[in-house]
Amino acid sequence: MRQDSFSTYHPAINFFYFAAVIILSMCFQHPVMQGISLVTAVIYAVIVLGPRKALRFNLLFMLPVLILTTILNPLFNHYGVTILGYFPNGNPITLESMIYGFVMGLTLITVMIWFACYNKVMTSDKFIYLFGRIIPSLSLIISMVLRFVPMFKAQMKKISDGQKCVGRDVSNGNILERISHGIKILSIMITWALENAIESADSMRARGYGLRGRTAFSLYRFDRRDGLLTIVMLIVAAGLALGLFLGYGFVQYNPVFKIAPLNVLGVLTYLFYAALCLAPTVVDAISELRWKKLRSASQRGVSMTSADSHLVAAMTINEDEETENWRLSA
Repeated sequence: MRQDSFSTYHPAINFFYFAAVIILSMCFQHPVMQGISLVTAVIYAVIVLGPRKALRFNLLFMLPVLILTTILNPLFNHYGVTILGYFPNGNPITLESMIYGFVMGLTLITVMIWFACYNKVMTSDKFIYLFGRIIPSLSLIISMVLRFVPMFKAQMKKISDGQKCVGRDVSNGNILERISHGIKILSIMITWALENAIESADSMRARGYGLRGRTAFSLYRFDRRDGLLTIVMLIVAAGLALGLFLGYGFVQYNPVFKIAPLNVLGVLTYLFYAALCLAPTVVDAISELRWKKLRSASQRGVSMTSADSHLVAAMTINEDEETENWRLSA
């Protein structure tokens, strides 16, 4: 899967964008807002994670959690005046509690999908670049934690494959032998994780990480396109903030389900929120269209600027790598 264009922007833009959409997704209890955030998160997950992985993640995690929260919330919360029925113990089943459970399920799912996209875009080097000088120790720990899960999974597969070659995998032998093999693999993984953490800490200490006056090489530069995107996102965020200030994010679940009236200003508030959440997808689509246009121009022999030539070359190499990876996986 090729790298999306939004991840090539300055790390500050990547970080503050994801911080904004994740915090808003956690705070909003408006069903329309949550629906917008969920749809846009799924669209961007398809771009970042790939269609197959994003679809598998959504089907295996999203639907069960959504159904579970919708069913469980009426079991413990009985507020609301719209009674749909009664449990055997006499507690009412209310429409308001079911709607609230559904929205809470949407919230949990949406935040998880945004975090999956965040982990793909905000790599450890970007995080250390942003916070390495401000909070050096904490930023190093957080970056190690964020990359620990994918590294743990990859190392687990290597160790499991190695143990399988000698007949000591969890699929070999009877139940007791499988448990013993699993404990052995887990012990190896814990030892590897501790050694890896110690080696990383010693390596960073040897390089003088966190010392006063230490310089660091970085490829990140805040250029004109970063400034343009920042201005556009700030304008959209200002429009959203104005709509929320006017009360168009209002929602009530107890005792009666009520939301803000749907009028022109309400629709504009929803559109501003959708535009904010769709920013990475729009950036990627514009970059894709520009690349196709420039590649067509290069094939016709039309002269291009140096920046456009570099863009065509980089995207062509990226496409060739993606084709080769697909051929090898097939």
